[in-house]
Amino acid sequence: MTTGERDHGGGLDAAIAKFGGNRIGWIDLSTGINPHPYPVSRLPSAAWAALPDTGAAARLEAAARSFWQVPDMAALLAAPGASAVIAQIPQLLPRGTVCIPGPTYNEHAAAFAAHGWQEVETAPAIAQVVVHPNNPDGTLWTSETLPARDATLTVIDESFCDVDRTQSLISLADSPGTLVLKSFGKFWGLAGLRLGFVAGDPALITRLRERLGPWAVSGPALHLGVAALTDPQWARDTRTRLAEDAARLDALMQIAGARVLGGTTLFRLYEVTDASAWQTRLASHRIWSRVFPYNPRWLRLGLPHRLHWPRLEAALA
Repeated sequence: MTTGERDHGGGLDAAIAKFGGNRIGWIDLSTGINPHPYPVSRLPSAAWAALPDTGAAARLEAAARSFWQVPDMAALLAAPGASAVIAQIPQLLPRGTVCIPGPTYNEHAAAFAAHGWQEVETAPAIAQVVVHPNNPDGTLWTSETLPARDATLTVIDESFCDVDRTQSLISLADSPGTLVLKSFGKFWGLAGLRLGFVAGDPALITRLRERLGPWAVSGPALHLGVAALTDPQWARDTRTRLAEDAARLDALMQIAGARVLGGTTLFRLYEVTDASAWQTRLASHRIWSRVFPYNPRWLRLGLPHRLHWPRLEAALA
């Protein structure tokens, strides 16, 4: 069961306040965001100046449907970030019990708790949420291992699943009461764009669309989303690079005395003797890492930019 603490990666301002320096001098490895984002080209002036039109939204959703191979019977909705959808989902059903296997990304539990739901550790439950692959340990789910198979509402958060599309559970999106979330900020590295998607039960998607209101996705996000989702070569090349860099990071950390616990190719989870001490040691080199309030031995690192490997290697030497 989750702890209720809403800890997150990031928090670089707090690191600077404690350890000194300035943002440009720090390497932030506390998130799972691709350090080599999709290249942002010059945007047409209409993307900034005009209200997003229905044609642009339809093109984005068509590109997303094709890229993720969303089942024909499932509906699809673009949103201003996956977190905006997470905050709305608990209002789709009357409050009850929700099963959220943890430890995991804690915004789901916080959203359900904010709307009066009771979190339970095991089935039966009215709703269930799984993060696939899980953050922070990379656990993968299948249709057979979902914790509450008779749940009325099933939420599958695939924010990190684009690193290996063969593992996706998007085929379940046409199942009644099912919602599959996709994040644009992680794999494509454009977290500031605030773009996300949800595919699933048409009735639930309709209610989410009404809750988000008109013009939920910005013009720049509509434009860049289409460009990225219709560039399969960039996606293939990125998956290869991420896998290579994740293996390189694991090797460095094992040499330094850490044990690999899992993760994805966007972030790696390690067991160390004292995670806070490791975080402080890395911070002395202006490298920010992720620790967890519920496990003092867990340390999570995102992948460094290609220019930052020498600094990380020196910090771990």
